[in-house]
Amino acid sequence: MKAILDLLFTSGIGLLSLFTIFFIIGMGVFMVKMVKRKMNEPEE
Repeated sequence: MKAILDLLFTSGIGLLSLFTIFFIIGMGVFMVKMVKRKMNEPEE
């Protein structure tokens, strides 16, 4: 397990993968908030 974590946090491709995972999670949170806000707006 230590070898996997070392590879994830020290290598370039590991850091890029970690950034991608957090970016996708952040994008999902943003999309959920945006959709909820749009659903609460009155119809025009």
